[in-house]
Amino acid sequence: QTRGYGTGGTVHIVINNQIGFTTSDPRDSRSTLYCSDVVKMIEAPVLHVNGDDPEAVVFATQIAVDYRMLFKKDIVVDIICFRKLGHNEQDTPALTQPLMYKKIAQHPGTRKLYAEKLAAQGTIPAEGGDDMVKAFRDAMDSGKHTVDPVITNFKSKYAVDWLPFLNRKWTDAADTAVPLAELKRLATRITTIPEGFKAHALVEKVINDRAAMGRGDLNLDWGMGEHLAYASLVASGYAIRLTGQDAGRGTFVHRHAVLHDQNRERWDAGTYIPLQNVAENQAPYTVIDSVLSEEAVLGFEYGYSTAEPNTLTIWEAQFGDFANGAQVVMDQFISSGEVKWGRASGLVQMLPHGYEGQGPEHSSARLERYLQLCADNNMQVVQPTTAAQIFHLLRRQMIRLFRKPLIILTPKSLLRNKDAGSPLSDLAKGSFQTVIPELDDKLDAKKVKRIIACSGKVYYDLVNARKERAQTDTAIIRVEQLYPFPHKAFAAALKQFPNFQELVWTQDEPQNQGAWLQIQHNIFENLTDGQKLAYAGRPASASPAVGYYDKHYAQQKALIDTAFSKLKGFVLTK
Repeated sequence: QTRGYGTGGTVHIVINNQIGFTTSDPRDSRSTLYCSDVVKMIEAPVLHVNGDDPEAVVFATQIAVDYRMLFKKDIVVDIICFRKLGHNEQDTPALTQPLMYKKIAQHPGTRKLYAEKLAAQGTIPAEGGDDMVKAFRDAMDSGKHTVDPVITNFKSKYAVDWLPFLNRKWTDAADTAVPLAELKRLATRITTIPEGFKAHALVEKVINDRAAMGRGDLNLDWGMGEHLAYASLVASGYAIRLTGQDAGRGTFVHRHAVLHDQNRERWDAGTYIPLQNVAENQAPYTVIDSVLSEEAVLGFEYGYSTAEPNTLTIWEAQFGDFANGAQVVMDQFISSGEVKWGRASGLVQMLPHGYEGQGPEHSSARLERYLQLCADNNMQVVQPTTAAQIFHLLRRQMIRLFRKPLIILTPKSLLRNKDAGSPLSDLAKGSFQTVIPELDDKLDAKKVKRIIACSGKVYYDLVNARKERAQTDTAIIRVEQLYPFPHKAFAAALKQFPNFQELVWTQDEPQNQGAWLQIQHNIFENLTDGQKLAYAGRPASASPAVGYYDKHYAQQKALIDTAFSKLKGFVLTK
């Protein structure tokens, strides 16, 4: 019954075979009498019914449906039955449940019991049950329908038309730029606080800074780039649903999508959401601080995205590390649902990721896991590094008629890094860049002997290190989209430097993690004869990150030094 996750009640049906595979000892199965006792926490009623009485099952089910429709609440039907055979073709249940399966072997079966009851009542002839079974078997053997269809050519009024989104490519063009005048109008709308609304002093400063960004007086930070993407989308008729454990303010206090009146604390009167006040006929903007269950919330958002292709559905992890609590949803549904079942989804996951010295559980969104799941162009894995990039990326996800899950490795320190800011004009032109080539036009392209390729925050560390070293023979390029790998854009960035002989992939993550092992072959494919590929980063580790800052800093310094030094260790030669 939490806000944003109500479904008007759900009818839960337990086909209760009384065993969990081979778990028959009650000490092993659960700590309650009934398997349905867990729903006492939500005060849902439970109907226990004997599976050997089909009419009672139908009656209980009708009660459950009526209850759900009347009260809009959950209800459970626990059908007590049994598994006649084992859980696979080779199984012999009597090995582990001897007494139970002696009883089951003597049981005539629910169908036979019900047939005998109907025959005793005179509802069907004495042999009527057997005749029905024979007719059913004959129909199956001859490939005929076993029932007469009642409804033909039926289409639900709630059916979603996915046809416009099928057979599309991730390379399809999408005009994500927004005219400067419209950007300024949107910026004014999202930085205007109602009269009499007292925002926190820190939030007031954020809003004032954003107003200056909207006028073009300051470069946009990440939060403003994100906000303008949302504002432009809802103004164009695209709904937005953003959920997560800190979605309203952002874990790193960068978003402030929900403003809180410092003189009132009632949620219905004490909050203001600027993005809900962009235009008179705008699409809905929903932002929810969700419950602390990554698996439950991500599963719900996946389902929502499969039903709403024109809604930008986003789930944000508190830290990207915490998404591992929902890994089963990634494995079973998000990464493979389209290939297995033809279920398309445009779900966006925002996973804060960045090696800032915060320790093992607050550094890595496990980029390598997502890349390992990538194949058949099943999803997009992106690590943008500027405010303009997140603006164009979020708009691209909706404007382009291509619906695939989008995994965004979002930053932490870059949220406020001045170097990651973008001028307002970058939103009024251009598009999302899958690869950002070398930006220093003072480099002599013919003298460049080494190219450092990277993704994410480490780029800014490398640029600063190059400046300190006054190293003029090294170019640095960013791979912003890691999958599908942008071969053409990557090759174009390399061609700027005709004489380079060494390419070093540099990453913050340990060698067995991050992007290195998953995109190594894509990088190598773009090299020519005699060119070498090497790695610069942390050594392989069982932990995502070290546990104290001094060691983190030493590792960071070492990997930057390696990126600029003589090739050593693992080197591939084309």
